[in-house]
This record gives sequence, structure tokens and C-alpha cells, in this order.
Amino acid sequence: MTQLLKGKKGIIFGALDEQSMAWKVAEKAYEEGATFVLSNAPIAMRMGEINKLSEKCNAPIIAADATSDEDLKVLFEKTLESSGGKIDFILHSIGMSPNVRKARPYTDLNYEYFHKTLDVSAMSLHRVLQTAFKMDAINEWGSVVALSYIAGQRVFPYYSDMAEAKAMLESVARSFGYHYGKAKNVRVNTVSQSPTFTTAGSGVPGFQEFFDYADSMSPLGNASADDLANFCVCLFSDYARMVTMQNLYHDGGFSSMGINVGMILPEK
Repeated sequence: MTQLLKGKKGIIFGALDEQSMAWKVAEKAYEEGATFVLSNAPIAMRMGEINKLSEKCNAPIIAADATSDEDLKVLFEKTLESSGGKIDFILHSIGMSPNVRKARPYTDLNYEYFHKTLDVSAMSLHRVLQTAFKMDAINEWGSVVALSYIAGQRVFPYYSDMAEAKAMLESVARSFGYHYGKAKNVRVNTVSQSPTFTTAGSGVPGFQEFFDYADSMSPLGNASADDLANFCVCLFSDYARMVTMQNLYHDGGFSSMGINVGMILPEK
């Protein structure tokens, strides 16, 4: 088997349990020859099963709150030390909305919660990139991928303030992608994934109906977490070295659809 990521080193943020998209990306990256550090917030690590993934992928775990500049600085210092040099890729799979968790309607958001949503789900990407940039932690032609969703572009009412967070996340990727590309040839992209059954995603009201609708609308159906892992590995690899500042739809064609005729007319 050709190992697309042989010799490449990275950091994967956000693996919680086997349902996590970051978990699937880690497994695939390891299969493709990468070595990496796993990182998550301390509270998330206590809730999840990251130790099992660490053992499977022979990956050290370094706890870090991605909303803390100091935590991120320590994370990168320890990663560079354990890796023996600069890294080649980062996966940002971080998102959380207290408003969604507490079922606040979009027309009655708690603004302290809203601030937390943006800090955790979007500003954290800027913090990660800024820390890496200042520390010159990523090799030339390295790749940073952050996971997004089409609600950053279109209205999905139950996605609530996470929609604003994803829009901001995509903007950060474009803006920082310019600066990092110009200075170091480092690529920064977001991937807008199909609805996927993760621990967080499944908590959105009406998620099953949401999932089924997208699956019916998309000519290829919904992209699975395993499909996403393959796509992220490609973006980490040298085969995607000229792709940057993009929001890449990985959704079976959903983002280009108006209506799927099969949903409104009987099959012949």
C-alpha cells in the first residue's frame, strides 16, 4: 500500500470517541504512515475514550484548551519536542454551542453562550494558526484543515449560533490562509461535511430527519466519516499542495442541489 503521509507529522484536535470525525481521520492518517499528537480540552478528554485511540495509533496525548493561548503554546512546544522538529498537518475538529446544548431558540440566544460558541468553534482556529505561525511550527507546504458545515452559508434553523461560528471559521481559514501561504507556503482549508452521526451532531434537534433529507437530496448520498477521513488525508498530502483558502464541500453533491426530482415524483 502506498502511504500518502509517510514521514509526515501533525496534531489532531477533537477526537472524543469512535463516533468522532477526528477519530476516523486519526485512524486513517496512522494507516497512511503519519505520526501525530492527539489533543483535546481536559474536560472532553475525561468524557471520551481518547486513550484507546492513543494506544491504537501510538500517538501521545497532550491536553490543551484551544481557547487558551498559553495552553496552545505549551501544546506546540511539547509537540515539536516529541516530534523532533516541525509538523506537517493539523486537523481542527472543534465545535460547541452552549445555546444548542441548553435548547435556547435562535430568537432568544444567551449572548454569553454565543460568545463561548464563537470562541470555541471559530476563534480557536485563529488561535491555533497564530500560535503555529509565531512559533514557525509548520513545515513549508504543510496543511491545516478545519471541519465546517454548509449552515455557514445557508439557513438551517436548528443549527442555531453554530451557523455563525462556521461562517467565521471559514473566513479565518481564507484570511489566515493568505498570510500563511505567502509567508510559508502553508495551506489552510475548511471542509464542509455532510450531516454525520457524531456525539455532538446527534444532539441537534431533528438530526435524524435532517440526515435523511440530505441523504435523499444528494445524488451520491451523504458522505460518511470514513469518506471524510480519506479526503482529509488527501488534503494533508502533497497531492493537494496547491489547494488553499477554500471551503471544500464534501457532501455527495448536496451543496449544488436545488431539488432532487426523485423526492417529488414517483420513480418510474
